[in-house]
Amino acid sequence: MLLSAAAPGPRWEMQYLYDEDKSSLAIVDLQFPSATRGVAAGYIQQGNRQEPVSLVTSDGGRHWQRVALKAMPVSLYFLNEGIGWMVTAKGHLWKTTETGRNWTEMPKPPGEILRVYFTDENNGWAAGIKKSVLSTHDGGLHWTAVPEAAEPPGNAQYSAYTVIAFATPQYGFIAGLNMPPQRWGPELPAWVDPESAMDRHPLPHLIYTVTTRDGGKTWKANSASVFGETTRVRFLSNGMGLGLMVYSQDFQYPSEVYKLDWRTGKSSTVYKDPKFAVTDILLEPDGTAYLAGILSQAKLRDIVPGKVQVLSSRDYLNWTEMPVDYRASAHHVLLAAAEGNLWMATDAGMILKLTR
Repeated sequence: MLLSAAAPGPRWEMQYLYDEDKSSLAIVDLQFPSATRGVAAGYIQQGNRQEPVSLVTSDGGRHWQRVALKAMPVSLYFLNEGIGWMVTAKGHLWKTTETGRNWTEMPKPPGEILRVYFTDENNGWAAGIKKSVLSTHDGGLHWTAVPEAAEPPGNAQYSAYTVIAFATPQYGFIAGLNMPPQRWGPELPAWVDPESAMDRHPLPHLIYTVTTRDGGKTWKANSASVFGETTRVRFLSNGMGLGLMVYSQDFQYPSEVYKLDWRTGKSSTVYKDPKFAVTDILLEPDGTAYLAGILSQAKLRDIVPGKVQVLSSRDYLNWTEMPVDYRASAHHVLLAAAEGNLWMATDAGMILKLTR
C-alpha cells in the first residue's frame, strides 16, 4: 500500500455549509438518485433540542433548500429520481415521490428497522434490530420476516442488521453484528479518563451476513468472530466489491478496507492506516475506488473531530490523496455518486462535490 500526496487535478470543493449561531447541523445520510437531484437528511442541534431536517437540491448541489421533517431520520434509499424511502427513529418508514420535498408515512414495519433497499418499486428488504430482516412485495405496505436472518448464534437482544447492498437484482448482501455489553468495571468513559482508555483491549464479537443469489427467494446466513463492524459494502455488477470494517477506538486500526469478489466470496485487505479513520467508501463503474474519512486523533478519535481526507486508487495498491476544502472537519463523512458525479457530506453540516 503506497500513499501519494495531494496533487493538482480533481478536488473536493464546498457546496454547502451550515453556519448559524448557537446551533449545528449533523448530516446522517446523503443520497443522489441523479446528477441533479439529491437529498441530505439529519438534524439541527441547538442546546438540548434536536430538530429533524433535510436538504434538497435540483441543480446538482449548487443550491440547497431546507425541508422540515416530522421525525428523526436514520437512513435514506432512493430507487430513482422520484421515488425514495426514509427510515426514521423507532423504525418508522416514509416514502417520497418528489425527491424528498415531501414525505408520506407508511404503515410501520414490524419491529425496529434501520435501513431499507428496493430493487424495484414493489420488491424491497429492511434490516433492523434483534436479528430482523424483512421483505416486502408491495412497496412497503406489508412486510414478512426472512427466517434465515434469525439463524446465526448470539442473543437477539444485542444483535442488529445494519447494511444492505445488491450487486445485481439477483445477488444481495445484508450484514450485521452481535455485541453484548462489555463490563469495564470501575473504569470511567474515555472522555473522562483518557489514560485508562488507552490501555483498554477490545473484545471480539460476532458479525452476521445473509446473502441471496436468487433475488431474495432464498437466503443463506453465516457468522464469524471478529473485532470490527461492517458499516458499508459497495458492489459492481462484474463481481467486484469493496467492504469497510470499522473498529472501536481501542483497536490498533480505526478501519480496514477489503476488496471483495462477491461471486466467489473471497476478500483481501487493500487499505488500513492507524492515522486515517475511513468512514465511507465508494466505487465508480470503471473500478476507481474512493476512501473518505478523517485524520485520526489516536484513541480519542470519537471525541475530537479531525481533518477530512479522501484517497483514490485504480489498482488498490497505490492511493492518492485528493485536495479537500481546508474547512472540512468532522467525526464522520458520507459519499454519494450519480452519473459520474461525486458528493461528500460531513456530520458537521458541510456538503462538498468533486470537481474534475
